[in-house]
Amino acid sequence: MPLFLRFLNWLANWRLLRTVIVLTPAVFGALISAFLQAYYQPVPLLAFRVDIGMMGFILGVVMSIVLAAYFFGETSRGWYARREVDEIVSQTEEGRRQFIRRLDHEIKNPLTGMQVALVNMSEAAAETDRKRAGENARIAVERLKRLLADLRKLAELEERPLERLPVDIPELLEEVAEAVETLPAAQDRKVHLLIARVPWPYPPVTGDRDLLGLVFYNLVENALKFTGANDSVEVRALEDGRSIVVEVADSGVGIPPEELMRIFEELYRGVNARGTEGSGLGLALARRIVYLHGGLVEVRSRQDDPRGTVFTVRLPVGKK
Repeated sequence: MPLFLRFLNWLANWRLLRTVIVLTPAVFGALISAFLQAYYQPVPLLAFRVDIGMMGFILGVVMSIVLAAYFFGETSRGWYARREVDEIVSQTEEGRRQFIRRLDHEIKNPLTGMQVALVNMSEAAAETDRKRAGENARIAVERLKRLLADLRKLAELEERPLERLPVDIPELLEEVAEAVETLPAAQDRKVHLLIARVPWPYPPVTGDRDLLGLVFYNLVENALKFTGANDSVEVRALEDGRSIVVEVADSGVGIPPEELMRIFEELYRGVNARGTEGSGLGLALARRIVYLHGGLVEVRSRQDDPRGTVFTVRLPVGKK
């Protein structure tokens, strides 16, 4: 910005000075016009002076209008900028309040479960009842531990630097498919891994291997939870231009359209997920990790036959 305009902006911070600046050219032009008009004589030679005076007045008015428009534009831009900042702050505050409400709900549930289990243990007469109450308490503790662990992971994403090493995605998916076999939901469900290996191997993705593994583990675990017994989950990988695309598909109940844009929110649990184990942070973690790797997570779902859900992860190759 030219030095003159910076000086005007500085002066414009004072409303009185701003008014003086805007009116000065018009007043100055009026004085010039009046001065020349005072010496006007009906002589053709002097008539030229009157024309100059009128031109000075018009020029002064035009300059005042230009300055007024300039200052009004600066004020308007400042007002719109402040309004945008206020909207962002308001949305952030609303998101924070919503997160706290959800967190309170998620922590309260396992604590209530533990409290009920402890009461049942103290009142149970039979050994089998005490064992059942003890198992319920253990499940509640594990749920709370999982929630706290996921919260810690989500916080650490903002603090720890990402590793930037070549990651073999097909190899990582094979490890994830093997790891989820120990999950209770995998006992009567199958995970099919489909990787196109011809005509050339996949290029590596530059990133944090452990975090990318967590992304695919969370997505496959989530798919297993919502897949019916004796059914299967498909994990598909392919190369698409300068990206590696991984799809995790299930034939579960599907996700309502109005929830598709919210399932990645922290601690959000949809209608079909409220009776299912989980911290409510798995998808939020997955999206954040993929975003930090310069990638994208998408979801599409159907609730009518054939129903199911497909999560698509797109990661750039060779990006540092």
